[in-house]
Amino acid sequence: MKTLTLTRHALLACAVTLLVGCGSSAADTTALTTTAAAAAASVVDAATASTTDADDATASVTDDATTITTPSTTTTLTADETATLLFVREEEKLARDVYLTLFNKWGTKTFQNIALNSEQQHMDVMGTLVDTYNLQDPVVIDTIGAFTDPVLLGLYQDLVMRGSTSLNDGLLVGGFIEEFDINDLQEAIDEANAGSKPADIIVAYTNLMCGSRNHLRSFVGQIEKNGVDYQAQVIPQATVDAIVNSPEEQCGK
Repeated sequence: MKTLTLTRHALLACAVTLLVGCGSSAADTTALTTTAAAAAASVVDAATASTTDADDATASVTDDATTITTPSTTTTLTADETATLLFVREEEKLARDVYLTLFNKWGTKTFQNIALNSEQQHMDVMGTLVDTYNLQDPVVIDTIGAFTDPVLLGLYQDLVMRGSTSLNDGLLVGGFIEEFDINDLQEAIDEANAGSKPADIIVAYTNLMCGSRNHLRSFVGQIEKNGVDYQAQVIPQATVDAIVNSPEEQCGK
């Protein structure tokens, strides 16, 4: 997971410094990773030291990431695959918690629908896999804003702060989270395929990524209905455009 961790820290650095366009161009990855190391470290240090839209009715998002088949005998995961699985478990909690917090701030049902209809299910899927592989669940307390990973704690705090500035900023935070998840989950899938090839985990990651594409469509749709052109924040602009200009997917079908 060394390459995956470097990329993840680079993206976290973009969020921590509240930058936009972290991965939307062919920027110098080496420079970004160098910046990331310091930014991610500062997040760890800091964490350890311490209008409803009329179109909301169209924002009811569902996806079928909850259906996974648990094999009778499980694959032995590598250390990297284990770390990624545990990270994704809390990463889904991050999305849920940020969206519920922003729903309480703005009352926009897009946040509530995605949090309760999808992100909670994604958390449950990953929780099932944590149990299946007899791992220690990082979600010790299922309280909003509580995280075992100090990097995710710092990211939660930064994204809530950013999303509380205005409704549009809140929707942009939603777009950032979904782009971040899409990027992270693709790398997790690649890692698993190159490693022990755990079929159940790969299916779960694939379905979660499908859900994230649907969520990105919802957030971008809300932003552009408000008259703002959406600019990619993590993944290339062409990838974002291809996602939002294609129909909603039926995940897990």
